[in-house]
Amino acid sequence: MKKIVTLGEVMLRLSPPANQRFIQAKSLDLEFGGSEANVGATLAFWGQDVVHVTAFPEHELGWSASASLRRIGIDTRYIQFSPGRLGVYFLENAAAHRSSQIIYDRADSAFANLNPDVLDWDEILGDAAWLHWSGITPALSANCAEITRKALRKANEKGVRVSGDLNYRSNLWKYGKGPDQIMPELMDLTQVMIAGVRDFNQCLNQSFEDFDSVRDFAFTNFPKLTHLVKTDRESINTSHNRMSAGIYTSTDQYFSKNYDLIPIVDRVGTGDAFAGGLIYGLLHSSEQEAVELGMAACALKHSVPGDLLLSSLEEVQELAQGNSIGKIKR
Repeated sequence: MKKIVTLGEVMLRLSPPANQRFIQAKSLDLEFGGSEANVGATLAFWGQDVVHVTAFPEHELGWSASASLRRIGIDTRYIQFSPGRLGVYFLENAAAHRSSQIIYDRADSAFANLNPDVLDWDEILGDAAWLHWSGITPALSANCAEITRKALRKANEKGVRVSGDLNYRSNLWKYGKGPDQIMPELMDLTQVMIAGVRDFNQCLNQSFEDFDSVRDFAFTNFPKLTHLVKTDRESINTSHNRMSAGIYTSTDQYFSKNYDLIPIVDRVGTGDAFAGGLIYGLLHSSEQEAVELGMAACALKHSVPGDLLLSSLEEVQELAQGNSIGKIKR
């Protein structure tokens, strides 16, 4: 089995229990998570050979974060332990008409400060079938942008398929470079791109008005692109959303069924679960099955607290096929 490589920061997540507000909390629940590692965790939980590349500080929190990845089945051999701190984010979970709130404390992390030259991408990508990145990583620091660039260049050189979730975060681009200065090259090195209109506008400093314009531009200007993917979310309230997804090629399009998500337990990591299902589907089956598997994984993640999906492949496949909704398994 060829391996899947994911690249990105893993943070400490701290949350008040039982939907409390920060101002009420007397304790915080602790776990670890990060967008790209969450994708890897979904795939590792399904028995795939997954390697995650990141950096942690050389102390108990860094060791604990690395151990949390190993517990889910992720290969941590290429994780670096280097100077810096562990990034933290504080999550206040939503309920009813109150939105979730996240406060980041991740500046000067070990990953943000990681020297790009310490990673041997020839070795890391040896016998790899897939590399996944997100737009969060190149937004963290100049070092992280260079790490991403080197990884994608080497993947293209080796014929490793690359997926990227553009995942634009306006509050992260703080090191003197804008996304339009960094992202175009990374997008040009990506074959499967998860993005919507806003992502393209912000990453490329464009003003597309609809997704058809994005699709035409993407397949014209990024010749390596094979699949453009997006999800559509309608928020009724914080606890009730409706979602579907689509995969687009230059000539065809494939749509998932619609999901009515109520009640929502935790929205964090739902896009990562979608990406995990998408990657699995594109590696092992067809575009139609990939979009259905991705959307089913995304839907199930809304019911699971924490960053990770923790649903078996069989459970996701059953939901994708409409065979297990609301039934008690005995």
